[in-house]
This record gives sequence, structure tokens and C-alpha cells, in this order.
Amino acid sequence: MARECYVCGKKPVSGRTFSRRGMAKSKGGVGQRITGITLRRFSPNLQSISIIEDGKKKRIKICAKCLKASKLKKVV
Repeated sequence: MARECYVCGKKPVSGRTFSRRGMAKSKGGVGQRITGITLRRFSPNLQSISIIEDGKKKRIKICAKCLKASKLKKVV
């Protein structure tokens, strides 16, 4: 649970980046070709905040979307 949102459970997902060569057909070329595919990770925007749970102060990670929606109250 290192990179996971405490509220919604959002985690990193994997994806790909494509390296292309050539000019697009719409720009007058013969078309683009994929010359390489590299795996990559899309990480969620996690923020560390302090909350009070069961009368105790707790430090958690929450994504920016949940934080903006005020799903948990921060300790000031």
C-alpha cells in the first residue's frame, strides 16, 4: 500500500510510449512507422496528509481528486 489512495484505492497503472519515425500523411509524407515501444507507469497524484481516526492522529496518502472533493478532513 505504498502508492495507493487511502480513500478510493487509486494505484499506478502501466502503459506504453511509442517512438515514431516519418512524416504524417496529412502533412505530405508517406506515413509514420512505430520504431519502438517502451513500457511506462502512470502514477496517481498522491499527497500525504494527517487525519484523526479513532481519536488518534494518522498520516495517510490521498489522491488530489479525493482531497479536492473533501472526502476526508485534514488536521490543522
